[in-house]
Amino acid sequence: QVQLVESGGGLVQAGGSLRLSCAASGSIFSINARGWYRQAPGKQRELVAAITSGGSTNYAESVKGRFTISRDNAKNTVYLQMNSLKPKDTAVYYCAATAQWGTRYWGQGTQVAVSS
Repeated sequence: QVQLVESGGGLVQAGGSLRLSCAASGSIFSINARGWYRQAPGKQRELVAAITSGGSTNYAESVKGRFTISRDNAKNTVYLQMNSLKPKDTAVYYCAATAQWGTRYWGQGTQVAVSS
């Protein structure tokens, strides 16, 4: 089992920045990818950014150039730096970790609200 705890959400004005954190505990040796997803009201959950154990990253087109995913292996923590936030970025953001055998673990979610 892997436990994920997110922090860092909140309310920000358009153009502002937030940094989300996701700390992992438990069977972290099994994780080969970490990521951030988001779900806006009435919409499906979507991938925002991901980072593999090898350090490769990928981003949704809508956030490229504005968001950066990074990790601190010593702290078992993944970050999502979000700059130039837009109202359409408003959503609940979920941290995810994918194990080697395919199981995906989820955090509890953190709300990000961007006002215009």
